[in-house]
Amino acid sequence: MNNYQQWQWQGFNIAYQQCGEKGASVVFIHGFGANSGHWRHNLKVIGENYRCYAIDLLGFGASDKPLPNQPLSYTFETWAKQVGDFCREVVKTPVILVGNSIGCVVTMQTAVDYPDLVTKIAAFNCSLRLLNERKRLTLPWYRNLGATVMQKVLTNRAIASYFYNQIAKPQVIRKILTQAYKKQEAITDELIEIIYKPSQDKGAVDVFVAFTGYSSGPIPEDLLPILPCPITFFWGAEDPWESIELGRELANYPCVEDFIELEGLGHCPQDEAPEIVNPLLLNWLETSSAKLNEKSIEK
Repeated sequence: MNNYQQWQWQGFNIAYQQCGEKGASVVFIHGFGANSGHWRHNLKVIGENYRCYAIDLLGFGASDKPLPNQPLSYTFETWAKQVGDFCREVVKTPVILVGNSIGCVVTMQTAVDYPDLVTKIAAFNCSLRLLNERKRLTLPWYRNLGATVMQKVLTNRAIASYFYNQIAKPQVIRKILTQAYKKQEAITDELIEIIYKPSQDKGAVDVFVAFTGYSSGPIPEDLLPILPCPITFFWGAEDPWESIELGRELANYPCVEDFIELEGLGHCPQDEAPEIVNPLLLNWLETSSAKLNEKSIEK
């Protein structure tokens, strides 16, 4: 697809893609290090029946990458405001949110902060935020220590820049994806380029450092008890980063309508196996008990 459109938000350029002109509005939110291109295999299929949008969060993809705290910080509250304003100003209807990884936390924060904008959520392999300071207390001491040391080391700009430049290479990105994806044939040159190209933008290293050092903020267990809309979890069972065993515990909250396990898939099932995910997502969109109110939102 790659038909980017631009939206001005808080003085910054925000990139997004759109597909489909009819039906309910669906907004896709990517994970850390990814961008709207990660939904390219989903937009064109879901867009046959729905108005679909995929947005690049501030700091990622083709969106601007301002220095942290000048004036905006890279937090879930910032991204939730970005998504909420996008729904009001661009989509102009209540939306269904679909997220992957940290994008799932963004969807939940958006629903909590702007309950009039979000009707339901589909969350693919939600980030468990194991680097969060509260979550780290539950880890074995050696894992907690390692994470703490790494975060402190990366506060040194020179070290962080060197480290980032070592990993922001096509061959390293491919190696990382071979961990995340169980279907290796899904790791294409196109996918590598989608992730690599924005990593070379001015400011990308500062975004990386800001988020890897972001050990506060909400965890899913904070947001689920106050989530004002239903949510369904979809989880690649072979995810090496976000354990499905821990993920299943999220299904115990009253707002969770279903927990769907995706056998043989990893951390990004929507891109790894769209032929499996798209029919499931379409079925979920059609049969979910949440009823949409498609009235226009007053600005």
